[in-house]
Amino acid sequence: MADIITPGDDEDLQAQIEEVEALSSIYGDEWCVIDEASRIFCIKISADLEEPKLTACLQIILPPDYPSAAPPIYQINAVWLRGPERAKLANSLEDIYVEHAGESILYLWVEKVRDFLVEKSQNSETDEELPPIKHGNPITDRRSTFQPHLAPVVTPRQVKMVLEKLYENKKIASATHNIYAYRIYCEDKHSFLQDCEDDGETAAGGRLLHLLQILDVRNVMVVVSRWFGGILLGPDRFKHINNCARNILVEEGYTASTDEANKSGLKTKRPKGKKTK
Repeated sequence: MADIITPGDDEDLQAQIEEVEALSSIYGDEWCVIDEASRIFCIKISADLEEPKLTACLQIILPPDYPSAAPPIYQINAVWLRGPERAKLANSLEDIYVEHAGESILYLWVEKVRDFLVEKSQNSETDEELPPIKHGNPITDRRSTFQPHLAPVVTPRQVKMVLEKLYENKKIASATHNIYAYRIYCEDKHSFLQDCEDDGETAAGGRLLHLLQILDVRNVMVVVSRWFGGILLGPDRFKHINNCARNILVEEGYTASTDEANKSGLKTKRPKGKKTK
């Protein structure tokens, strides 16, 4: 600090040092020092969403009289950021500087960029169409009813859209359990994105996902609604859930026939419960 010429510069440098230390602590590996002597820094900012995941690199140069009298010099690197969107974001950052003149503002800038990314991600997600949802025939056993629903899906966002649409139906929303599983094939990675949900029916989601795996179906989601009838079914409930799911997969052409299940060692005998529309 002995080389600092004026008290004002000394205060600015100290404020910069403290701000950079705080940002490094908050953002960890996302924060990068490019040239400490020249006060050049960079941070990689991501939208905190599964799909799609947008990123931007915010490069910052801190002038000697920041924050007391000058704003940071910055550049935003993002291939998707063009024209009106870039101008809109730049105006937002300038508004923050004007509102907080004389204060350290880098954290506010970073979070504003992140909010911008999240908003853009959400807007792009809304462009996705709701997949068509098919409803299979119910199976009833000892007053418990099981009904399958199926939809083609290629993104996690579509999975959420299908669930939201199903829950708009009061009968489905009132089911004791809505068990689901899905498998999405990622062509670029040659791997599957898959998940399941028990919804209170312990282990049912995992069994349902296992069925999808051994039938080797892809880009599909199956939901099985169960309305409990007051009589415990024991292990039969899992048989009904998987039979429901397998039946609608066959009906919609995702697996050639119930013979596929036989080859995989699954029981294909249908339950005795009456099927009704």
